[in-house]
Amino acid sequence: MIEHEVLDTGLDDGEDDDFELNEVFDSELPEGRYLDRELSWLAFNQRVLELAEDPGLPVLERANFLAIFASNLDEFFMVRVAGLRRRILTGLAVPTNVGRAPQEVLADISGEAHRLQLRHAHVWTAEVKPALADAGIDFLGWDDVSEEERADLYRYFQEQVFPVLTPLAVDPAHPFPYISGLSLNLAIRIRNARTGRQEFARIKVPPMLPRFVRVGAESDRFRFLPLEDLIANNLADLFPGMEILDHHTFRLTRNEDVEVEEDETENLIQALEAELLRRRFGPPIRLEVTDDMDELTLDLLIDELDITEQQVHRLPGPLDLRGLFDLGRIDRPDLRYPLHVPVTALAFQPAEQNGRADLFAAIRKGDVLVHHPYEPFATSVQAFLEQAAKDPHVLAIKQTLYRTSGDSPIVQALIDAAEAGKQVLALVEVKARFDESNNIAWARKLEKAGVHVVYGLVGLKTHAKLALVIREEDGTLRSYAHIGTGNYNPKTSRIYEDFGLFTINEQVGRDLIRLFNELSGYAIEKKFKRLLVAPRHLRKGLLRLIDRERRNALDGKPARIRIKVNSMVDEQIIDALYRASQAGVPVEIWVRGICSLKPGVAGMSEMITVRSILGRYLEHSRIFSFASGGDPQVFIGSADMMHRNLDRRIEALVRVDAPAHIKALEDLFTLAMSDGTSSWHLQGDGEWMRHSVSDSGKRLVDLQDRTMTIVTRRRRARVVR
Repeated sequence: MIEHEVLDTGLDDGEDDDFELNEVFDSELPEGRYLDRELSWLAFNQRVLELAEDPGLPVLERANFLAIFASNLDEFFMVRVAGLRRRILTGLAVPTNVGRAPQEVLADISGEAHRLQLRHAHVWTAEVKPALADAGIDFLGWDDVSEEERADLYRYFQEQVFPVLTPLAVDPAHPFPYISGLSLNLAIRIRNARTGRQEFARIKVPPMLPRFVRVGAESDRFRFLPLEDLIANNLADLFPGMEILDHHTFRLTRNEDVEVEEDETENLIQALEAELLRRRFGPPIRLEVTDDMDELTLDLLIDELDITEQQVHRLPGPLDLRGLFDLGRIDRPDLRYPLHVPVTALAFQPAEQNGRADLFAAIRKGDVLVHHPYEPFATSVQAFLEQAAKDPHVLAIKQTLYRTSGDSPIVQALIDAAEAGKQVLALVEVKARFDESNNIAWARKLEKAGVHVVYGLVGLKTHAKLALVIREEDGTLRSYAHIGTGNYNPKTSRIYEDFGLFTINEQVGRDLIRLFNELSGYAIEKKFKRLLVAPRHLRKGLLRLIDRERRNALDGKPARIRIKVNSMVDEQIIDALYRASQAGVPVEIWVRGICSLKPGVAGMSEMITVRSILGRYLEHSRIFSFASGGDPQVFIGSADMMHRNLDRRIEALVRVDAPAHIKALEDLFTLAMSDGTSSWHLQGDGEWMRHSVSDSGKRLVDLQDRTMTIVTRRRRARVVR
C-alpha cells in the first residue's frame, strides 16, 4: 500500500517527482504511430452522419443528426481550419502531429470535408427528406405549392419578411457589401430595364425568422417551404422595375476564433469585448454555393471575398441544414426516441413523497455519485447550490463557471447567497469559446450582487468543474464538495452525459480550499492529496499511473487501463499507452471524438481497443481506471487527453473511493466495450467500423437505453424494499 499512499499525496516532492519518463518515451516506438487529429475529427463527424443514415432510428432524430453534423462542421471550419490557415499565412505553421506539411493537411481537410458535405446533402435529399414525407412532414419547393397557398405565403412575406429585408446593390456607387459569417444569402443578377445594364445584388436571409415556413397550417400534415425560396420567388417586390435574371444561394464561413494576449492586457474583459467585435470581421474560410450557381456570379464572389478555389464548396441545395433543429418544435413523439424520464439519485430522494431532500444530510452519510442526464441535474447539483444559498449555517460558496445557460439558476443561487451575506467566490472563465459574451454578462451581474468574481490565471483557461460549500456544524467548519465532468449548465445537462461526485472527504475539502485560493490569488504550485490538477501535476500523475500498470504486468500482477475521454491526442499519453500494451496490459479507450492513437498494430498496440459511442446523449464524462495490482484506482474529472487540457488549462480529476461507485463506473465501461453493445470500432488504419447489428441482423444493445433501464430498476428496487 506504500505506492497507493504516494499517489494519494499527489506526487509528493522528492525523487518520485522526477521518475524516469525516458523508459516510457524512447525512440524505439515506430514512426507514423499517430493518426492525423484533423482528419480524425472529420471521422467523428462522419459517425454523426452515419446516425442520420440509419433507417432504424426515428426519423426526426435522423434529421436532428443532420443538423448536428452541419453545426459541428461550421465550428470546425471557424476554429480548426481557420487556425491552421492563419498559421500558414503568418509563417508560424509547424508540421502536424503526424509530421506532414500544414498545406498538405489543409488540402486533405478541404477535400474530405467537401466529400462529407456532399454525402450529407445526399442523405437529406435521398433518405431523410423522403422518410419525413412518409411520416407526414413535407419539405416543398415553390413548384409544389398551390396558387391558394402561394397567396397565403405572399401575405406572410409582405407582413413578416419584406419589412426586415435589405437588398444591397453592387455598382460604382455601392461597394460590395460585408457578408457576415454563417449568414445565408441570395446572390441576384438583375437587368436595369432603363439602361439594359446587368447588376449584382445581395439579400441576407433574415436569421431571426423561422428557416422553414409552414405551408397550410390547418393541414393534418406538416408542410414547409425554405425561407430563401419564399424570398427568391418574390424578388420583384424588392427590385421593382428590374428584370430578375438569376438568383443563387451562398453562405460564408469566417475565422471566429478569439485570441487575446493576456500577459499584455491589463483588462481582460475589455480586451475580450474588443476581440469579439473583431470576430465578426474575421477573414473568410469557406464559401458554400449551390451547385447551379453560374460562373459569372461565382467569379464575382471569389474575387470580392478574396478566397481561393479550394475554399469553395459546391453543394446541392438547400444550404445550411442547421435549420433542421427547428423540427424540434413538431409535436410527434412517435418520430423521436422513446421517452427517458430521469430518476433522482437514490441518496437525494426525499424521505417523504412531495417532501424536500436534505442534500447535506445525504452527503454526510457517504459520498454520492450522480450520473446525468439519467439522474437529474436539477435535483442534485442545482438543488445542492440552492440549498447552500438558503442555509443559514453555510458561510461560503466557491465555484467555477465555464459554460452556463442564459437563465441560469446556478448563477441565481450564487447571487442569492451573496445577498444573504455569505462569502461567494465565482471563477468565471470568460474565454470559454463561443460563450465569451454570455460569460462576460454573467460576470458583471455577479459582481453587482456582491459576488467575488475572478477570471483565473493568466494564460490558462479554468476548465475544472468544481463547487465547494463551507458550512458551520456544531462549532466546526465542514467542506461539502462537488467535482464534476460537465459544465454547471442545467440545459445541456439534459443531453450531455456526465458524472458528478459529492463528498465531505476532508482531504478533498482541503484540496479544493487550497485550489480555489490559488485560483483567486497566484499560480498553481502546491501538491494535492485526492486531486490530480493540471497544468502542473495531471500529466505526471497519469503517466505514473499508466507506467505502474506496465510494471505490474511485467511483474505478473493484475493490470488494466480504461480511459473514457472526448479526445485522445496527447503524444506522451499515447506513447505511454503503447508501452503498456507492449508489456501486456489490456488497454480500453472509450472516445467520443478525436483519437490519434492507432489500436491493434502488431508489435505496438495489440492490447489496445478503441470504441466510440454516439446517440441521443452526448457522451461527455471522463473516466480513468487502473487495476493497480488489485487495488483499483478510478478517477473522474474534466480533462481530455489533449495538449491544451494538460498544459494550458486548470483541470482537476478526483479519485473515486466508494466500492459501489467504482463498481458502477467499471460496469458502465464493461457494457460500453462489449461486442454486444452498439458502437464504432477504430481500426489501426484510422477507419471507424460501425457495429450496430448482430450477425443475425438483430440490433445491438443501445448503451444509453440500457443505462436508463439500470437507473430506473435501481429506484424500483429501493421502493420494493
